[in-house]
Amino acid sequence: MFEKLQDLPLESYSKKFSASLVYGLLSSVAVNFFFQPGHIYSSGATGMAQILTTLSTSVLGVKIPVSLTLYAINLPLFFLAWRFLGRRFTIFTVLTVTLSSFMIHLLPETKLTPDPVINAVFGGAVNGVGIGYALRNGLSSGGLDIVSLSIRKKTGHSVGTISTIFNLGIMLVAGYLFGWQYALYTMMTIFVTGRVTDAIFTKQKKMQVMIVTKNPEGVISCIQEEMHRGVTIIHGAEGAYSHERQTVLITIITRFEISHLKEIMAYSDPNAFVSISENVKILGNFNEDL
Repeated sequence: MFEKLQDLPLESYSKKFSASLVYGLLSSVAVNFFFQPGHIYSSGATGMAQILTTLSTSVLGVKIPVSLTLYAINLPLFFLAWRFLGRRFTIFTVLTVTLSSFMIHLLPETKLTPDPVINAVFGGAVNGVGIGYALRNGLSSGGLDIVSLSIRKKTGHSVGTISTIFNLGIMLVAGYLFGWQYALYTMMTIFVTGRVTDAIFTKQKKMQVMIVTKNPEGVISCIQEEMHRGVTIIHGAEGAYSHERQTVLITIITRFEISHLKEIMAYSDPNAFVSISENVKILGNFNEDL
């Protein structure tokens, strides 16, 4: 139903494309100016791509660029995303990964400083800005996002737990290949990336949404089927000026889901009045990993 791409407004396409460009540029700066020259591994698929590039040099004697190993890692994951996570998610992820890989390949590797601490901190900060900006616009950078979400759908395990296990493996490989001090530098960059990402985008931030609509059935159906969120219904609301009878719907979402909500409202009732309150406190059950 809602998965059809033609249902998305043109503004949504342009915003997501712009966010993909920004992410691609920032990720390429982080990889080519800080991570690769400083022998610092990033988190997720980028870190795994760096590992494969390092191993290609030592094992094959030929250095395969990070841009190629990153895209190669994501290729089979695109099919996984298409099957388990949906067509719209997959298409925007392909766009983001393609732009990122292209810019990493295009930008020359430049050693700004030999200090691994500076490379870890500034590389993590730049990477965190890119990831945070992408998430604010409802984008995925591919790789670990696809794996974590797909595993969660099949097993119910937390996305955070899956990501932690994967990144722990990257740190151990970094220590084995370059020396254990580089495992600590990699841990530092993963920590900085996470903190900067949270400063720009916080998935755990709760938002209360109040929707005044003449089409409650359509809106409720989309929210429940697409976002898997509960909805409270208040019947018989009356506008003070027009005295029209409408329905008020109240739901709680995370900051991550706001772009999805905008798309849902544009599809189900573009004329609805939507009010969003940030930083609400929740008592009771609320699923973080939808």
